[in-house]
Amino acid sequence: MDINHIVDSPFRALPRGDKDAPALSIDGTEWWSYADLRDRRDRYIKVLLDAGVTPADRVGMILVNCLDYVALYFAIARIGAIAVRLNFRLAPAELSFLVEDSGSTVVFFHSSRTQQLEPIHDDLSVRSWFCLRDDETAVPEWAQAPDLSSPAAGIDDLPRPSGTDPVMIMYTSGTTGQPKGSVWTHDNATWFATIQAMQWGFTRRTVTMTTGPLYHAGAFECFTLPALMVYGRAVIMSSGGMSAQRIADTVATAQVSDALLYPFLIYDLLSLGPDRLRTLGSLKLIMSGGDPLQAWAIEALTEHLPNVELNKGFGLTEGGGQSAVLTQEFSRSHADTVGRPLPLTEIRVVGIDGSDTAPDEVGEIWVRSPAVSGVYWNRPEATKETFVDGWCRTGDLGRVTSDGFLLVSGRSKDMIRSGGENIYPAEIEGVLARHPGVGAVSVVGVPDSKYLEVGCAVVVPADDGQSQDKLESALRELATTHLAKYKCPRHYVFVDELPVSPSGKVLKRVLRDTYASVQVAAEGATP
Repeated sequence: MDINHIVDSPFRALPRGDKDAPALSIDGTEWWSYADLRDRRDRYIKVLLDAGVTPADRVGMILVNCLDYVALYFAIARIGAIAVRLNFRLAPAELSFLVEDSGSTVVFFHSSRTQQLEPIHDDLSVRSWFCLRDDETAVPEWAQAPDLSSPAAGIDDLPRPSGTDPVMIMYTSGTTGQPKGSVWTHDNATWFATIQAMQWGFTRRTVTMTTGPLYHAGAFECFTLPALMVYGRAVIMSSGGMSAQRIADTVATAQVSDALLYPFLIYDLLSLGPDRLRTLGSLKLIMSGGDPLQAWAIEALTEHLPNVELNKGFGLTEGGGQSAVLTQEFSRSHADTVGRPLPLTEIRVVGIDGSDTAPDEVGEIWVRSPAVSGVYWNRPEATKETFVDGWCRTGDLGRVTSDGFLLVSGRSKDMIRSGGENIYPAEIEGVLARHPGVGAVSVVGVPDSKYLEVGCAVVVPADDGQSQDKLESALRELATTHLAKYKCPRHYVFVDELPVSPSGKVLKRVLRDTYASVQVAAEGATP
């Protein structure tokens, strides 16, 4: 089944949903009904067909969050083309690589992105550029505004794509190297939406909210698509100027029931205080992911939003978006884990010999579900290495606890090899993050003349006025108390912020490069 079943079903003789019901909103203020969404999709279909787009053509999307993003995506999918959802924050050279790598021949972009595309548009194999106005910038002369004056005729007669046809290419964030395009099929997207609706019991009364960019699975495929699948409501936050006040206002205005919030947004939300939080009575679920949520925040949520269930997710783009979830029930007893598999999802931890590891033995995390991508765009060797008999090798290290929960130890490429021992940064980060003086922390391996590598803790201090010397001393003591000596970081550096990818992942390769010579400053110290 292709994903446009979501858009077309309310218009059938026996409708699955109500075409006049609210479907999509931007910031909880401007709303489209399902009829509005279909009409806008049909107008974009005409633009695409007039531009000569045919099945399997790639269509680039360099767009900030907006309602038209969703309509255009469904239009691309309906004619059997492939949407290439690109990060609108990328530099010209990065965009150039991705547009050419995907073979996009038609590209839609917002006028605010013109400056990024100006230096490269002449050099790319793009035959049609379409510009949507989103600021005061004019449509450049080398592009055209899409003509949305009328919908395409005979859309129902267009051949429908099959479930196994590709629907989009989403590039990995490139934390460990050059980005690779994960290819999702209609089936992948439909199943992932289904899995989420099953896990959280989404219904027509559900109102989801996503705060991330729509080019990312963590904003479109997570929460937005499953809400539309059950004919609920999906609220999208507009790009830029994200704040706790905006989030709270949107939750209250749109009566959001299920929100997808990154940890730093949860911290900001809690800073509003108990009186403001009490106005968020519609909220029933907060889904988080990425960095671990600090213990104080879990306690504060429980105290001030007692009716809200906090869940933490684990997953990756090519692995189907999300594979495991730690539910509220286990948020305290198993806080250091990422929980258990979602419905229709299998997880295993595999050792070097290819067999499943014993409980509490570290290995590589493999996942399998109907949402697993299964292929990288034009990367046969990477595809063969990552996807094995329906399983996705995540590249993450982890272990299964004796009572059946998944604990992530870090990326396999992030593992520190020190003095013959394997050190897993996530374990150390979990210990250091307990200190109230730590706002964020990332541990990486840096070269050492004696031990090959040692740990370097890169710390963002919390705003508590504590001196760095005093905080470092406290962290060293904390590490010594809870970790074996060889695991304790040898070096500590303090920064204002950690480098992160557009999806919010810490760029450890940047940290490794930045602090590769930190040993020089600590010459003569003993680990």
